[in-house]
Parts: sequence; C-alpha cells; structure tokens
Amino acid sequence: MKNFTLEILLHIIGVGSASGLIYNNDNLMLIGDSSGYLYEYNIGDKNLQKHALMENPSENIAKKQKIDFESMVSYDNDVYIFGSGSGELRNEMVKINTISNDTVATSDLTPLYTSMADFAKIKTKQFNIEGAIYNGEDWFLFNRGNGKDNRNVVFTVTGKDLVNEYQILSNNFKLPKINGFQTGFSDAVLVENKIYFLATAENSKSTTEDGRILGTLIGRIDLENMKIDFTKKISDTQKFEGLSLYSKDGKNINFVLCEDNDTTTLESNIYKLSLDLKR
Repeated sequence: MKNFTLEILLHIIGVGSASGLIYNNDNLMLIGDSSGYLYEYNIGDKNLQKHALMENPSENIAKKQKIDFESMVSYDNDVYIFGSGSGELRNEMVKINTISNDTVATSDLTPLYTSMADFAKIKTKQFNIEGAIYNGEDWFLFNRGNGKDNRNVVFTVTGKDLVNEYQILSNNFKLPKINGFQTGFSDAVLVENKIYFLATAENSKSTTEDGRILGTLIGRIDLENMKIDFTKKISDTQKFEGLSLYSKDGKNINFVLCEDNDTTTLESNIYKLSLDLKR
C-alpha cells in the first residue's frame, strides 16, 4: 500500500463543483458538469478567466439541459472536453486552442458513444464517460461503473478521428468498494506508461442522480498489460472528479485534484495529493 498526504492547495472563488482539471506551469484549467465555461486560473496572480464552450453559457445549468462536461485532456496546443454520454444532450466534444482560446470545433460523438456501448455491451442508461486520456495515437475513455451493473470499462479508441474513422477495444475492471458501495472511475491521467485513476463511491445506482458521497480512491493501471497495480482509499467523505500531474521525482508523485461537492456554490477547493511510490 502507498503512503499518501492530501492537503488543500488553493481555494478558487468563481468556479463551482468541478469535474475535471489540467495543471500546467502554475496554470489550471477547470470544467464543471453544470457549467458552460472552461475556466482558466493562474495560481501566481490569482486571475480567473472564463471561455465559453457553448452559445449562451451559464454557470449552473439545470440538470435536464446540461451538456455534462465530465472530462478533458490536453495535447500539443489543444484541449478536448467531453460530454459524459449519459443522455441525449451529453454527447458533445469541444476542442479549444489554448493559444488563441478559440473553440476550434464542436463534434457530435453520438455514433462513437453508441458504438462503444454496443461493443462493451453496456446498457444505454449505464454509459457514463468521466475520464479521458490522449497520447497522440490512442484515446482512452473511462466509463464510470455507478450504474446497476457496475461496469467500469476503459475504452481504447484508435483511428483517424473520433467521428468518421476509428477502432474500439475495451477492458473491464473490477474496482474495490468503499463502505460497502462500488466505486466507479471519475478521472485518469497518463504518467509515462502508467494510468493513474480516481474512483468514487456514492449511495446511488443511477448515472445521472447524485447520492450520498462515500469517498474516493486512487489507483494505477499498467498500460502494457492493462492490469491494476494498486488502489488506495484517500477519502471517506469527498468525491474527487479531476486528476492532473503536479510533479514527480524518483520517490514521490504529486497530483492536483478537484472536487465535485454537488452544490451550486461558485467556490472550489483544489487539493494536492502526494504518493510515496517506494512503499
């Protein structure tokens, strides 16, 4: 088991329950599953900017209307932001250029998401993408197993793009329970040839309805054999839904995490999680 420390790194006013983040050189990008904005926060000067991801964006979109942005990944100078696929309005991917901060493209991933669910035999109501990784060749998309069948699945999507030409593979994972409730993937990040992931538990069998938060664990998957190296519970009370690399040396690896606290208050804590890799 890995020793760890978890501490609040900073507090941001103006960002609500966060569902994903990317850290790079003292700059944070964040999304929220009820928000129509990409937030950019500079840690040094504490400046917060908002970039619209849709027409007429709002900070607290009603559940029935929200696009449900749950995951994002950066590659080169672009950021890709994914809807969860857990409803008809939640199948969009938005691509933003980080130099111009302009939306490059908005894509409808309905055909891809339908193909993924069919390939892995996941029922429509239990399909819920909450993590994304891109290494320049392959996309890794993480289905959160918080439906009745607890289908935690990592999809590997390879091809020309995610709309017209792609191939799909899938790997099923059995994750630990927290306080008797099944955990489900909530985000992931690739570090060298290892996938570090978060998985959360709550007292709900629905992919769309929130339940009582029961905690979060972190784990690691070896990319070569797609097997879990370890898991470690890091909280009994918090639902962490964003994970990004902060720093790494030979002995320790540090991440930044964001928390979805299921409220409409526009305040967010960003946490630092440190793992001792030698233990």
